[in-house]
Amino acid sequence: MSTSASTTSIDFLRQSYPSAISSNTSEADIAHISNTIFPNTTYTDNEKVETTQWLTTSSRLATPDEDEAKHAERLGSLNIHLSTRTTLLGTKPSVADIALYFRLAPALKNWTAEERTGEHGYHNIVRFIDFVQNAPLFGLSLKAEDKVEIDVDQVKFIRKPVDPKEEKERKKKEKAAVTASVHEGNDRTSLPIGKSKNQAGIKSNKAAAPATPEPFTENPQPPISTPNPTSSKKEKREKPAKTPKAPAAEQPLTPSLIDLRVGHILRAIPHPNADSLYVSTIACGDPPDTPNTSLDELTGQTVRTVCSGLNGLIPLAELQDRNIVAVCNLKPVTMRGIKSAAMVLAASPRLAPGEEDAHKGPVELVSPPSNAVAGERVYFEGWQAGDPEPVLNPKKKIWETLQPGFTTTESSEVGFDAKAVEALKTKEDGVGKLRTKSGVCVVTSLKGAVVR
Repeated sequence: MSTSASTTSIDFLRQSYPSAISSNTSEADIAHISNTIFPNTTYTDNEKVETTQWLTTSSRLATPDEDEAKHAERLGSLNIHLSTRTTLLGTKPSVADIALYFRLAPALKNWTAEERTGEHGYHNIVRFIDFVQNAPLFGLSLKAEDKVEIDVDQVKFIRKPVDPKEEKERKKKEKAAVTASVHEGNDRTSLPIGKSKNQAGIKSNKAAAPATPEPFTENPQPPISTPNPTSSKKEKREKPAKTPKAPAAEQPLTPSLIDLRVGHILRAIPHPNADSLYVSTIACGDPPDTPNTSLDELTGQTVRTVCSGLNGLIPLAELQDRNIVAVCNLKPVTMRGIKSAAMVLAASPRLAPGEEDAHKGPVELVSPPSNAVAGERVYFEGWQAGDPEPVLNPKKKIWETLQPGFTTTESSEVGFDAKAVEALKTKEDGVGKLRTKSGVCVVTSLKGAVVR
């Protein structure tokens, strides 16, 4: 079947899997049909999330109005991802592989040999496309003219694969060389300027007089030593008493203990096991290998996975490729099988006394200034002194104590009302606005709202 612009992904799937794709199947259902297409394959919760993320990514790769540099960056990241994987999930097939083929195959037909297999080409994407269209594992119903013609002998640049044994041996030699140079430096004795070893009073092995030989005896006997009754026992030494460390000075209660940052949502999907949750991939400016983060294969950024109870309250489209404010030092929690490593700040109407929260909304996301960047510090005016805790101790309930002060003003600006926090015991009026160095954080319309 042709993958022309007039063909939808549903049509393409139905051609190859008519029993799995009914007439009622919509684009929104695609993320949940991997098990139907591949009944012998089981997927973990994380793999289900990853499949949905790749479906979102594949749709963006085919966007005609996408910036050329951004498009090349996405292709480069995808090429790196596939360099160590047979499929997008590693070895397991999924509907995301088929969707990616559907989106990229028409473009790949027009790629030059340099783009396909040149030094800076997308070798691994080409290999992936060839595998999906021909592997019995996928069993796509494609006519010969619809397949991408790939000449396996037309490779313009061959990357030498890294031999694990050679790489290990190379690192071993480097380490040995470094160790040897350190020992050599330690063995050297510094000499006064202008003097030789002998002049400096340092003995040389070559200049040493020969030792007087021992007289020869036909049956040499070992010397008789007098046993020392105390030599066999090691003397017990009293260990010095350890000086107890002074307890760290506890910081005074202040909103600056909360790690508020600008976060950029790269993408968001519905939680596979919870109807009320979204799962977002958010860049928060963390350095690589920060605990509870991962590397986003598509963009190369260090990201956090965040679950939020916004499904049904905020359209999923509003959670794509946008900036938000994130709380980054709450203790991570696992929500229906997926670990959440931050919280997205949002505002909702304040309840009247005795009123129960029916979770019906409206809910509005807190938006930082338009020129803010991921990882930028967010703080309340008048409360910026001090550093945030690495991780808020749940037993101290710092977040729970300070959160009642988070609110919105009559102009829908987000702020902190200290009088609403009993533990601060302040009588001063005024709300400290939530801001970055370039401006104030706001919501769309809610006034006097709860922010959490």
